[in-house]
Amino acid sequence: MAALCVLAAAACGIAPTDVQDRGSAPTISPPPPSKTIYLLRNGKLALEPADVENDTVDSLLGALFAASSKPLGDRDTALRGFTYLGIKDSLNPVQRDEVQLPRTSTLTVYIRGEGILTKLGKAQIVCTAQQNIAFEQVKIVRRNAHHPSKSEGQHTCPELR
Repeated sequence: MAALCVLAAAACGIAPTDVQDRGSAPTISPPPPSKTIYLLRNGKLALEPADVENDTVDSLLGALFAASSKPLGDRDTALRGFTYLGIKDSLNPVQRDEVQLPRTSTLTVYIRGEGILTKLGKAQIVCTAQQNIAFEQVKIVRRNAHHPSKSEGQHTCPELR
């Protein structure tokens, strides 16, 4: 029976070949991590390099708010007088045996400061945070020492541009 199969394969007119190397398998390269923040140039959002060690949203937002205390040359910020307190992701931590799938969530950004947080200030925060595509929306909450917390709304970058 085996001899019959060999004869049938040889009879089809295709000569067998050895394995041939045709190059590397196709791969997808994710974009490099963003180490940028949104500042203002001529009253509009402008993506600028950030001086951070890593590309986490926490470190980028820290750099964004730290920029408000530095001379920025031809750039500006609408976040002067505001302090970054931290973030909280709306997702519960992944359980040990849970399958990790791509997810989206709401990121809550906590700030402190008096005065009005303008639309451009909100845009700087939201657009900087949403460079991480896992965050579908960004909620901004203001926490001041002698006042109850106040929500500044839940936003997306495109709606604030």
